[in-house]
Amino acid sequence: MQRRFALLALSVLLISWGGSVQAQVVPAVISFGDSTIDVGNNNYLPGAVFKANYAPYGKNFRRHKATGRFSDGKIVTDVTSESLGFEGYAPPYLSPLASGKNLLAGANFGSAASSYDDDTAAMYDAITLSQQLKYYKEYQAKLAAVAGRRGARSILADALYVVSTGTGDFLQNYYHNASLSARYDVNRYCDHLVRIFSGFTDELYKLGARRIGVTSMPPLGCLPAAIRLYGKGRSGCVRRLNGDAETFNRKLNATVEALVKRHDGLKVAVFDIYTPLRELSEKPAAQGFSEARKTCCRTGKAGTRVYLCDPATAVGMCRNASSYVYFDGVHPSEAANLVIADSMVSAGIDLLT
Repeated sequence: MQRRFALLALSVLLISWGGSVQAQVVPAVISFGDSTIDVGNNNYLPGAVFKANYAPYGKNFRRHKATGRFSDGKIVTDVTSESLGFEGYAPPYLSPLASGKNLLAGANFGSAASSYDDDTAAMYDAITLSQQLKYYKEYQAKLAAVAGRRGARSILADALYVVSTGTGDFLQNYYHNASLSARYDVNRYCDHLVRIFSGFTDELYKLGARRIGVTSMPPLGCLPAAIRLYGKGRSGCVRRLNGDAETFNRKLNATVEALVKRHDGLKVAVFDIYTPLRELSEKPAAQGFSEARKTCCRTGKAGTRVYLCDPATAVGMCRNASSYVYFDGVHPSEAANLVIADSMVSAGIDLLT
């Protein structure tokens, strides 16, 4: 029912804007964040710890090849872009394809292991959020060279901006960094992260952004890698970690309300990925999935490899990825991303009106 309502509402909006469901609701989609939206930027970073440029990643994507997306197929922003009327996707900003007319459809600055806190990203040689903002300024100049200054300003003002990050701040830093957890309790650490988001949004606003969607923290305790690392042998979601995610999400919602009040003409929506992913994790059969604990690909056994498909077992993939909620230790399958994207479309309707 939710899926039908979201798609119906979006179709009406598309028709009102362009007279046809093929029209683009927004001129561009501009994305910042981590592996949830990385479409291959880390492929161009020699030192990056997290990459998805090998099989079985991309098995169900175009040409059945790995592109740098951390899934068997489409990620959430791919699905969202299609829902908004785009026929293609913005290429990774670091790739040679991010030039000329390709810039008109937007830009993707996502980098696996990037986080709200630049210190987390630096630990894994990812593009920090601060650097992504610098790339965005560079993109603005490149866009003006293609579309003209007036055209570029119009595109940037009407574009949809997506911010999706934060998981790494907990899983790859806070939970195993004794000095960090000693300095901050969870409540204060969440305050620290949302302050960074608030400052980042302030900067985007100054640079012309007016429509921003930010993803909530996912149910950290339901991610297979988190269960493996922190579940103490149990197979169910780790309640403590989910509680941390809920704390962050409450603070994020309050911060978004404050930002909207502070900036004239700014629209910010929280894309709730926590609820649909937790429901998929706890009751997969209700939405046609058969497995939410095991991963579709075989993950590694130590260090950072517990999060990703093991490159040494490239053929180690399930027969039907669409029956699995998770493709690897932390990233959903394309089938699960379709469900999550429906929630994003519903939340994003207000941004587009």
